[in-house]
Amino acid sequence: MIALIQRVTEAAVAIDGDTVAAIGPGVLALVAAEPADDAQRAARLAERVLSYRIFADDTARMNHSARDAERAVLAVPQFTLAADTRRGNRPGFSTACPPDRARGLFDDFMAALRSRHGLVEQGVFGADMQVSLVNDGPVTFWLQA
Repeated sequence: MIALIQRVTEAAVAIDGDTVAAIGPGVLALVAAEPADDAQRAARLAERVLSYRIFADDTARMNHSARDAERAVLAVPQFTLAADTRRGNRPGFSTACPPDRARGLFDDFMAALRSRHGLVEQGVFGADMQVSLVNDGPVTFWLQA
C-alpha cells in the first residue's frame, strides 16, 4: 500500500460543498492500494503513518510522530497514487487495486489507524471529494508498506 503523507496545519474533505471530515494540525494521508496488498500491509502502513517522525521536538528537529505529538490524522482514499506513469501522457490504472478490493483494504487501514490512535478522520471511498490543506513546511513523504 502507498501513503503520501503531508504535515498540515489544517486539512478538510468536502463533498458537494459539505465538509465531511476536518482536522487541525496533524497529518493528511492520501492512501492507495495495489493488487498484491492485503490486510497485513494495510496495518503496517497505518503503523508507519502514525510512527513517522515529521513533527518538531524542542530543538526543531523532526523527532516526533503524530502519535508522539498527539496530532490528528485525516486519511483520504486516492487510487491515482497507484497509477502507472512510466510512459506516455495518460496514467494507466492496471497497477491499482480493483475498487472492490481497494475499499476493503482502505477499511482495514482505517481500522488499524483507529485501533492505534484516537484522533482519526477519513474521506469517503469512491466519492468525488474536494480536499483542502495547508501544508506545514512544506513537509511531504511517500510511504509504502
